[in-house]
Amino acid sequence: MTARKAISLAEALNSLYSIVKVKKKPTSTVRLQRLADYCVQQLAKRGLTGAETDVTIPGGGREKKWDVAWKYQNKYRLAISLKSILSNLGGTVPNRIDDLIGEVANVQMYSPEIVTGYIMVFDVSEDGVQPGRGITWCDLLAQRLAQLSGRKAPYWSIGTIEAFALIRVNFSSKATILDDESSVQKMFDELIAEVKRRNPSLS
Repeated sequence: MTARKAISLAEALNSLYSIVKVKKKPTSTVRLQRLADYCVQQLAKRGLTGAETDVTIPGGGREKKWDVAWKYQNKYRLAISLKSILSNLGGTVPNRIDDLIGEVANVQMYSPEIVTGYIMVFDVSEDGVQPGRGITWCDLLAQRLAQLSGRKAPYWSIGTIEAFALIRVNFSSKATILDDESSVQKMFDELIAEVKRRNPSLS
């Protein structure tokens, strides 16, 4: 059996652009599938093989779909959520922040030890300064994500995450990536470190 071709971050974001902008399907359920596949490959490169996409994970309130998840000893130990923020920023950014807190709190109520990560793709061509605040929506999102990340033992605060990556793109005419891949790679490294710390038998 031939090895599966590696997916680059650029390829994953080009797929998102093609579905949302070229094919005009902004709500397509598969718009982030290539990015999910990219995540699976990045986890495998770091030793966490067998990660799945579009996974239902139990929660304190209800089961919830996660874009990428990894299971060990019959329990999910890592979950990654993928979001795209490409329009209506004034409504979308606050909603995404609220969704994050609720989504991770739900899964952490069931599995306090689970490691969670977020990747958010943000189209800066739609961005602007908020009236009366003097800060762009992208900068506000970056601030909030930083405040909500870094969850580590023994202070496993419910509703916070271990790591995130905010990927700035310009989708005005083509899929232009404005950030290098280092922040995404750093996120995966941080997630893997926490998974191994909480599951010593992996070492």
